[in-house]
Amino acid sequence: MLDFDRNQHVFHSPDFEEIIKDTIRFFNGTPVLSIPAPERFHGTGVYAIYCTAQEGIYRDFHRINRTAYNIPIYIGKAVPKGWRMGRPNAAEGKTYELNNRIREHGRNLQVGQGLRPQDFHTRLMILEGVESDLIGTVEAALIRKYQPLWNTLLDGFGNHDPGKGRYEQAMSDWDVCHPGRVWAKKCRGFHSDQEQLLKKIAAFMASLKRRHENA
Repeated sequence: MLDFDRNQHVFHSPDFEEIIKDTIRFFNGTPVLSIPAPERFHGTGVYAIYCTAQEGIYRDFHRINRTAYNIPIYIGKAVPKGWRMGRPNAAEGKTYELNNRIREHGRNLQVGQGLRPQDFHTRLMILEGVESDLIGTVEAALIRKYQPLWNTLLDGFGNHDPGKGRYEQAMSDWDVCHPGRVWAKKCRGFHSDQEQLLKKIAAFMASLKRRHENA
């Protein structure tokens, strides 16, 4: 039996780091669109949602994002069917996962209490073919870089209806703060306190505002 040498198992690639930096530079250069996008499009990839609200608990985003979309409130991905099982089905032809995902978010913004859909926009990057293998990596890199509020503090915006028989789980923090999704109201688990969550959001926004002003 050979001795274990950890160094023989560690993979490092400067080229990979440069590829991720390239994808982020490309992503940040893509046009910002309304939600949903003006036209239906096909493909999979990564997207960010930006808030520019002038009022309410997210009003500081207006100053942060009014001249440039600097800080997203949420980052997500839309992967090919079968991706999680390692069986993407190229035979299906054009599919619309990314388009559909953003449209779904648009519907959530319409019903979420305290939100105005027109205060939100999106930026997206289509990754297809062999580049679709980068989807999860690019999403994670963007989340690490921007620490979006709805990814790091207020979980649940990207949740789906858990379905019949699974409503014993708690309502997500996002649904506690922005009630309106019909399926979320069916969740019967013990959820977080709204007042405490709103205090955390206020502290997050105050910190974000200070960092932006000192940048």
